[in-house]
Amino acid sequence: MTALPTKSEEAWRYSDLDSLARVWPVPAAEIIEVPAGESATRVIVQRAAGDAVVVRDYRIMLRRGARAALFVLNAGGKLGRIAIDVTLAEGAHFELGGAIVGGSEQTLEIVTSVSHTEPHATSNQTVRSVLAGHATGNFLGKVAVARDAQKTDAVQSVKAMLLARTATANAKPELEIFADDVKCAHGATVGELDKAALFYLASRGLPPAQAKALMLQAFVAGAFVALDDADERAAIEAQALEALEGLL
Repeated sequence: MTALPTKSEEAWRYSDLDSLARVWPVPAAEIIEVPAGESATRVIVQRAAGDAVVVRDYRIMLRRGARAALFVLNAGGKLGRIAIDVTLAEGAHFELGGAIVGGSEQTLEIVTSVSHTEPHATSNQTVRSVLAGHATGNFLGKVAVARDAQKTDAVQSVKAMLLARTATANAKPELEIFADDVKCAHGATVGELDKAALFYLASRGLPPAQAKALMLQAFVAGAFVALDDADERAAIEAQALEALEGLL
């Protein structure tokens, strides 16, 4: 049996290992292989009830010129963890739009490892977190660019909104680059709702809870703008709004 992870392992540093022990070992990763020149889109909504523990692993292999897009809402359970490992061949593209919405004592995580192994591949990761109560929201994202993966273009954008000073957001975007002709960027911010904007909405007659909900909905929706299917985008945004309203 595989040993339970420890805090000394970077990918598990901020996790809830006591909850993880209840379901360890976890099921094997789901393998998603996208053939050369083809595209795949997956919408993942994790809203388990109560003190459930949910751990989902995905291994994605993109062949030459393939495209894959994952859109994730992680909002349920005592521990909810979505781990994604991606390998890109030449000219492939990977898109991630992820949202974490948590409160109470939840620990919610999105962990990614994106390996650019060949030239001209691109990746874009956008993650938005809203946390209340004593919740912990974690994003650990590694982008690795191999020596031969010239002309790589990789971006990570991570933003967290804290609704209470007792909530915690951990963001660790990471770049490991061995090629010398690449465009790679990452950024992470943690903040609170703009009080001036809330005052403006209140001055226009919106109740405080509704004003907060509208601002948070717009913030989280930024993770899903690349989802082309309007119906799927509306559905995941509706689920996110329902989760947000539970925090207010």
